[in-house]
Amino acid sequence: MWASPSLWLTVTIIIIHQIGCISSEDLPEDATLDSIGLATKYGHPPTQYDVFTEDGYILTLYRLRGKGSIPILLAHGYLDSSDTWLLRGNTSLAITLANRGHDVWLANARGNRYSRRHKYLNPDTDPAFWKFTFHDMGYYDLPAIIDLILNETSAKNLTAIGHSVGNTIFYVLGSERPEYNSKINVMIALAPIAFMHNTGPPFSIIIASYPIISALINQLGIYDFLGDNTTIGITVHTLCSIPIIGYTVCANGVVFPLAGFDITELEPNFFRTVISHFPAGTSSMNALHLLQVGYRKTFAQYDHGSETNQKIYNSSEPPVYRLDRVTMPIALFAAANDGFSSLADVEILRRKLPNVVYYLLNPRLVCNHIDYVWGRTVSNYLYPYMNIVLNRYNPL
Repeated sequence: MWASPSLWLTVTIIIIHQIGCISSEDLPEDATLDSIGLATKYGHPPTQYDVFTEDGYILTLYRLRGKGSIPILLAHGYLDSSDTWLLRGNTSLAITLANRGHDVWLANARGNRYSRRHKYLNPDTDPAFWKFTFHDMGYYDLPAIIDLILNETSAKNLTAIGHSVGNTIFYVLGSERPEYNSKINVMIALAPIAFMHNTGPPFSIIIASYPIISALINQLGIYDFLGDNTTIGITVHTLCSIPIIGYTVCANGVVFPLAGFDITELEPNFFRTVISHFPAGTSSMNALHLLQVGYRKTFAQYDHGSETNQKIYNSSEPPVYRLDRVTMPIALFAAANDGFSSLADVEILRRKLPNVVYYLLNPRLVCNHIDYVWGRTVSNYLYPYMNIVLNRYNPL
């Protein structure tokens, strides 16, 4: 008889404890701090806000107060959290912007470690809590966050910076709730994600395996995907933080093959800080929606199957997002070594968006998908180009 996953996890953790590899005392200090602790350590104690969405979710939003008249909203990527903008300390994007005097706001999408709350649903016991995808983040989360920020600051609009799926949700917003286009004076899209027609292996292999992955997830009844309290989430945080072994197995074996190899920008000791914060959790339905985009080669709403689609959308096929409605000014930042956001796919997005005001192919040829937020010297090869856009749309 096979042992249960929880038993294997227990045995694994006991073994690791025995060899003394997971003591928090051995971890870098920043690995043990949350967003409040990180922002405070680097000179900007944040204000925390609860954001209530139309469909009942309660999100955590942080503000690093500044004198800038136009607030800047940072939206994290897939499986990530507000922590990601703070992990590099004084050279992280959030702290860099705050040090310059900008009014910086850090979002947390539904389902991650800081936004596991709902008016009526318990994420630990109610599967209905996890019935969401990036569509809901764009349709419900962003409007609630944007409205709160504009109400608090009395600003007419804000600057948005999104990483990966953190900019995908703005395309959903502009398409499905076009009245919000005017509330964003520019959206800086780092590692743009909308189309995944041209990804290479191993991600293309994962996309091609979508039917198998979908069936497996549904059969096993997995709802909370890579959350802090899940078996696999605990395993990742624990095993990948082991010195040398964790970097070899997790960084070289998983992260770099998927995101693109750029070893000098994600050094082993810092990786232990990263892996203590990432992944931060999402829904398995969200994971499947992203795979659908690549598998179906269409940037569209979630495909429930023709029968359910007919009930929900009044069509056997899910509606395609109308990118021609996304009229907010958008700056696209692409990289040749990005394993998730290929240049060919960014070019498709560039042609379909009606108001691209800036485009950059990063001059660092090995810049990958994660360098935008975790890169050791990102202030050299990214920030100067971001400043071109910020100086135009959000001058201090």
